[in-house]
Amino acid sequence: MARDKELVPDPVFNRGGVKVSKSPWGPRDEIGRLNWVTRQTTRDILDHLDGRHMFDLNVEYFIGMPSWVAAGDPPYGIWMTHTPDGSVADNLSGVGSRVHKKYSYCGDSIHLYTHCGTHIDTLNHLGHYGTFWNGWTADKQLGSRIWNKGGPEKYPPVISRAVMLDIAAMKGADVLPDAYAVTPKDLQAAARRQKVELRKGDVVLVRTGRMRVWPDFSGYLENTPGISLDSAKWLCEEVGAMCIGADTIALEVLPSEEADVFLPVHAYMFSTAGAQIIEVVDMEEIAAEKQYEFAFLGFPMKLRGATGAPMPSYAVPLRS
Repeated sequence: MARDKELVPDPVFNRGGVKVSKSPWGPRDEIGRLNWVTRQTTRDILDHLDGRHMFDLNVEYFIGMPSWVAAGDPPYGIWMTHTPDGSVADNLSGVGSRVHKKYSYCGDSIHLYTHCGTHIDTLNHLGHYGTFWNGWTADKQLGSRIWNKGGPEKYPPVISRAVMLDIAAMKGADVLPDAYAVTPKDLQAAARRQKVELRKGDVVLVRTGRMRVWPDFSGYLENTPGISLDSAKWLCEEVGAMCIGADTIALEVLPSEEADVFLPVHAYMFSTAGAQIIEVVDMEEIAAEKQYEFAFLGFPMKLRGATGAPMPSYAVPLRS
């Protein structure tokens, strides 16, 4: 049988047991497997939506929310830039303090790491040996502040058939144990238990139950269960998942199963498979409703050149 190069692309190089791939969609490709989202596939999904209920998969943004700060990245912050009394006192709008006694003015600003809350990771997030998906390198494609390749501004709305694999329920647990590595056999057992078929082009969401401890900062972030590297390879190369998501901060098991690695599932999915990761997905409602198959609707924020972006995400049941 001929190899499907969309699932196992040709390499730019193999080195030290890792591979960076050349995109099967050509040298100008910046979105990897999101090329599977087309007008026709989108129409096919939207034509079969059951609009009786929409499941919100997003977490709330608030000061003190769990977010990746271990490497010195900033937590979520919000502050007022204009207040009713302040607008009277400082007249920053320029229309006059007397006007603002009648027209009360409020405004605010936010600051966050782009991998905060429910978000999508982009293909320029991790690579191997300084090389990223489709051969991008920092000396050629990275500017002073942002990547000139691979940012979410190029992403379409992520509209696809999706399957949620409830590993916690399959194991009879509310939450998987700390640092539990989800294996391919776990994924396969959950699919059989739920009687769902995994297909090429699916968004596959893996539920560990970790959202049960949200918003406990350390309880949510530390020693998270997640998929193993073998599971990522099975989903990408055998199933043909378009994106893989999880209810955790990192998708993959932490700490990693091997020593002397850094987020090996991330690096494999981006630089080798060309597949995006969706993180901090709240699956508690769809798990309670046993909604295992649905349309996934994700709308990445168009942050030019970013390595990740908040992505409002929803699940809508499909008509048969």
